[in-house]
Amino acid sequence: MNQENMWTTRYRDAGEHYLFGIEPNRFLAHRAALLESGRRALAVADGEGRNSVWLAEQGLDVTAVEISSVAVDKARRLAAGRKVQVRFIEADMLAVDWPPAHFDQAFDWVIGIFIQFVGAQDRSRQFATMKRLTRSGGRILLQGYTPKQLDYRTGGPSSLENLYTQDTLRAAFADWEIEELVEYEDEIAEGSGHHGRSALIGLVARKP
Repeated sequence: MNQENMWTTRYRDAGEHYLFGIEPNRFLAHRAALLESGRRALAVADGEGRNSVWLAEQGLDVTAVEISSVAVDKARRLAAGRKVQVRFIEADMLAVDWPPAHFDQAFDWVIGIFIQFVGAQDRSRQFATMKRLTRSGGRILLQGYTPKQLDYRTGGPSSLENLYTQDTLRAAFADWEIEELVEYEDEIAEGSGHHGRSALIGLVARKP
């Protein structure tokens, strides 16, 4: 099953419920003050909109990209219910024809929350795309799982190569200023998709 079909099935099976809830990711939300340093934000692989909608509520001009049409429809309903504007785009962030040229260096923030659906080779492409979209002086924010998450199995990928370590992220962003890189454990409750004790890692990196 390809990524689009897999995620569409998961989001459709959730019915009217939101698979990962409707509240923002905690690592992202706790950096609300830092987000004030920029105006335009891009949320990649945004799912059902919980993070992009929250970003819009903080006053940012938000674009959200998601591969699943079912998730995009649910995200639009969430935004309408919360009375905010988000530019939703149904697209595969790893497609050869994405992103459009006018997105280049267009965003102050590029946000990736639990986007660990690829292994090492595709992750390099994924990060390269995110870097390309970030303006000079802009930032990428990532939240992900570490390999220890395989012990907890409370969400995230089942493949070791999809998970982040500090060394992985330091190497990937060696040419950027890493402002924050923290590995920790926490109890999370993000819908039925992420629930329980979790092994987490967070990154904020600034483009030269």
